[in-house]
Amino acid sequence: MTLHLRLRDLREDNDMSQAQMAELLNCSQQTYSRYESHTTEIPLESLIFLAEYYKTSVDYLLGLTDTRKPYQRKK
Repeated sequence: MTLHLRLRDLREDNDMSQAQMAELLNCSQQTYSRYESHTTEIPLESLIFLAEYYKTSVDYLLGLTDTRKPYQRKK
């Protein structure tokens, strides 16, 4: 599964609208819609924010792993 599909699925699983996600990312709803339709690349800072928000890893969002759990941080 690719990034844009995972973004949409996670947003829908959390009962969030594109407008709500755009507000969290400090961008327009149109820009967020472009992230989900894969017509605009998502900035790295936003990708990291979304991974933390959804309690998953950037690797999961990018489709590099199917494990939804975040990596444990080193202490």
